[in-house]
Amino acid sequence: MQSNLDQIIESLSKVVDPKSGKDIVRLGLIRNLQISEKDIRYTIVLTDPSSPFAYQVEDLSRSAIRDIVGESVSLHVEMDNEMIELGAGLVSDQAGKKAPGKNVLNTIAVASGKGGVGKSTVSVNLAIALAREGYDVGLVDTDIYGPSIPTMFGLEDARPKISDSRQIIPIEKFGVKVMSMGFLVDKDQPVIWRGPMVTGATKQFLGETDWGDLDYLILDLPPGTGDIQLTIVQTVALTGAIVVSTPQKVALADAKKGVAMFQQVGVPILGLVENMAYFTPPDLPDRKYYLFGKGGARDLARNLDIPLLSELPLDEALRISCDVGRPMAATEEGYPAFQELARIVAHQVAIRNITRPDTEKIEITTR
Repeated sequence: MQSNLDQIIESLSKVVDPKSGKDIVRLGLIRNLQISEKDIRYTIVLTDPSSPFAYQVEDLSRSAIRDIVGESVSLHVEMDNEMIELGAGLVSDQAGKKAPGKNVLNTIAVASGKGGVGKSTVSVNLAIALAREGYDVGLVDTDIYGPSIPTMFGLEDARPKISDSRQIIPIEKFGVKVMSMGFLVDKDQPVIWRGPMVTGATKQFLGETDWGDLDYLILDLPPGTGDIQLTIVQTVALTGAIVVSTPQKVALADAKKGVAMFQQVGVPILGLVENMAYFTPPDLPDRKYYLFGKGGARDLARNLDIPLLSELPLDEALRISCDVGRPMAATEEGYPAFQELARIVAHQVAIRNITRPDTEKIEITTR
């Protein structure tokens, strides 16, 4: 069944909207895909029902699927269109704050149960790798207390501007639009804020930043399951979450809690990333040393029935590249492991969007 799903997604990806130049899977137009031995059912959700492409897309999608399944399977296609949202590309949450709207197709949280596992390294290089794959990408550093994105992007002295419409203009580098608390405070000055102030800053980054049209908005979350994580699931309808861990037992225990938190609030888990999975000495490229244990994330993913997206090596060059503000994914030759991760994440997002309903923002009440 998985192979059939992958084949159908690949075939539908060949149907391109001529106006945007993007395929209908990337645009999120295919929903509610159901596959059986005799039937394939799906819904096409139109964003512009009056466009010429809207009158062609059903036949084009049928033809694309027929090319791989032939005439033995019945195709059932339902046409639908999106409701018009409030405001110019923005929707209001229950508190009256604004959140990224329909101009941001997918919002992905990158999280970890504990600090020090390389979550920000994964977020930064994943965002750049997705941009190199041709996607429009934004990155939000939601770690208010310890922002590291400015350092990793070489933007420690950068300051964002404000547009005429009083929105923050994100800083763009390596093909990624970036916003961080580190742009707004002195890099040597600690942020000593209580929870409500952190919550307000997080909502401002998400809702009062002019992101433009994005395929992916990556949220680099702080470690743990605290105020910022709850603010995000209340403010943004997350497409899904990626949880980063190292192979060791203490990290995996906290990663499991991170997975449970997202599942509890109805956010789909796109998968686990095992960072620092092994070390390969430069002079012994065929050797792998498992310094923090072997296969811990793989076992956890299997037990939780979620995908293992990648096993990334412990790499000194990768660490140095982030310290000097030019991540490996941004170099001319790129970083193969992160390019592969970007392709896997894009595929997992496509599967999630095609087979599951949209995530709802949640309301958290106290008793």
